[in-house]
Amino acid sequence: MLNFITWTANPAIFSIGTREIRWYGLAFALGFAIGYWIVEKMWKREKLDPKWIDSLLLYTIIGTVVGARLGHCLLYAPGYYLAHPWEILFIHEGGLASHGGTLGIIIAVYIYSKRVTHKPMIWTLDKLCVPIGLVAAFIRLGNLMNHEIYGHPTDLPWGFRFVENLHPWMQGAEPIFSAPSHPTQIYEALCYLITFVLCMWLYFKKNAWKKEGLIFGVFMICIFGSRFFIEMLKNNQEAFEENMALNMGQLLSIPFVMLGIYCVWKALRKKKEIG
Repeated sequence: MLNFITWTANPAIFSIGTREIRWYGLAFALGFAIGYWIVEKMWKREKLDPKWIDSLLLYTIIGTVVGARLGHCLLYAPGYYLAHPWEILFIHEGGLASHGGTLGIIIAVYIYSKRVTHKPMIWTLDKLCVPIGLVAAFIRLGNLMNHEIYGHPTDLPWGFRFVENLHPWMQGAEPIFSAPSHPTQIYEALCYLITFVLCMWLYFKKNAWKKEGLIFGVFMICIFGSRFFIEMLKNNQEAFEENMALNMGQLLSIPFVMLGIYCVWKALRKKKEIG
């Protein structure tokens, strides 16, 4: 009887010279491509200015990458990166934080709303967050392919043995496997996929975008609420988290969940709908 899964997926799809094309990057790009297509459907549904879409994509990509990178460097390893600030630019070496990416998107949407649409930022966030759940699910599957961000050892039959010496193994060394562990990347991907389906239903079937802040609030509650609980099963990302009652991922999730609760409460209190 199978009581664990030995995961030997290669993170690289292929190489061009010394550069690897990885599943993580493909998942990131594919998520944004599908997200762009979904936003186009929203724009047509509401008969909005199509010129706004390309600007939104640009602002979102910049906000995501800059926010996620700075979030990792300044929240998880500030001592190292403040001493080696030029290495903040070495994104190809890995190190992106989803909480930082979320904050980066919110800041980008604020600037976008001021400079492009001249509408309240919550108007944009209600639309943008609909496909982001799918993007987040793809990114977690990219983490799975990278053998990273997995959980504590488990004796459950779906435990995964991940390659611990990833880079030497990719260069031909014998793999060193972790103990069978919770595949928390899959847990998160499933939660994010459910959130995506829920937000799609709220927007396209229930017209919940007419209650400003409702879809965004539901998104924040579901994404970061699930993240908070799954963190209980995950290995800590940094050594300083060992003595913390709540790890960094949980602490950073709490304000986002609270923001989501506030947005839902405020949206449901409004009697007048927009549009």
